[in-house]
Amino acid sequence: MNYQYWNREMELLPRDDLELWQLSQLRETVGHALRTPFYRERLARSGIRKSDDIKSLDDLRRVPFTTKNDLREGFPYGFLSVPREEVVRLHASSGTTGTPTTIYYTRDDLEKWTGFVARCIYSTGCDNTDVFQNMITYGLFTGGLGFHQGGEKVGMLVIPSGPGNTSRQFRLMQDFGTTVVHSTPSFLLHVESRMREEGISRDSIKLRRAFAGAEPYSEDTRRRIEELLRIDVYNSYGLSEMNGPGVAFECQAKNGLHIWEDGYIVEIVNPDTLEPVREGETGELVLTILCRKASPILRYRTRDLTGFIPGPCPCGRTHRRLRRFTGRTDDMLIINGVNMFPSQIEEVIMAMKEVGNNYVIEIEKAGALDRLTVKTEVGPENFMDDTRPLNALREKIRRTLQTSITINPRVELHESGSLPVSEGKAVRVIDMRPRDM
Repeated sequence: MNYQYWNREMELLPRDDLELWQLSQLRETVGHALRTPFYRERLARSGIRKSDDIKSLDDLRRVPFTTKNDLREGFPYGFLSVPREEVVRLHASSGTTGTPTTIYYTRDDLEKWTGFVARCIYSTGCDNTDVFQNMITYGLFTGGLGFHQGGEKVGMLVIPSGPGNTSRQFRLMQDFGTTVVHSTPSFLLHVESRMREEGISRDSIKLRRAFAGAEPYSEDTRRRIEELLRIDVYNSYGLSEMNGPGVAFECQAKNGLHIWEDGYIVEIVNPDTLEPVREGETGELVLTILCRKASPILRYRTRDLTGFIPGPCPCGRTHRRLRRFTGRTDDMLIINGVNMFPSQIEEVIMAMKEVGNNYVIEIEKAGALDRLTVKTEVGPENFMDDTRPLNALREKIRRTLQTSITINPRVELHESGSLPVSEGKAVRVIDMRPRDM
């Protein structure tokens, strides 16, 4: 395969040189952090009062972890390291508390962020001949503007279509010859379903690639999207605290997500002990950003679960690769004492060709016990006078799920298009158990 590189020198930089770069950028980042109210006190308690106190990358472990709650408590300006007049943009995300986490950018910060997103896009084989339809939310959410600017940097024709309004998305694809889209995986599945419903021929659109992110999804879901839409789907990883998109991305080899180590120092730790896991083991991803001056963040606990892929990538890039994310530490469900992740259910469902593209997981109390119900759509051919095939499919799903998650779920089969579809991040889990349980 003829791999292409946006910044060939940096992407192929030998590991020793890459770590020297990281050390110089870490010292600079610590210098910025010492100007913030939050880190000034915290770093002093760790014996770090100036950037020169960082002698090696190992010194980063002297720094305490930063959490989302820390960012919320520092709202609005506790993590700002430059005069407000140097800030040209902010992005924010809200959590369950309603208090947003706010990230600030200087003009140079935005240039660097755009460069990393352009690197991601270009690494998939895209170039200035492509037409890029960005079907993701714009605004305070980083995904819309982040990919928009990265696409423009590559030289693509960018269509800022935003999410939803599926019929309009089809018209834009047909009118302007869209070759690449950015979307949540759940909306891509919805697009395919609507194409069939509206009788839109796949040959009437020129789509070749999709960037999927903003929500977890399984490898079976990726394969399903690729087969149904006849496109290549590339995994994207980012989070607003680390700029958003542009943190890690798959190259054309589709052999794990390259995390751009000239912009981020990556650690994987045991979420319980906070000690580093062994090579290849799954743990919580911890990131330190090296490419942003206005809002430096050190050792941020992402809550996302992944592991390093050992060995080199066929593309030759020296930046380490992350495995597909298995979920988040705070997404884990405990049902009658059994730990499980929603992704385990998705893997089972999406591997079955009889099952549709949409599903919902419901949890409620039935007396003293938890009750798990999995609702999934199936094609119209399954709804007929003879209910035996439907009952057989329901039992097949129940039995396979029980084998995978060791929980005996209820399974409900619904007609295609009857379950709610979200135009943003899909709501897959509805936990109706009382809060005090």
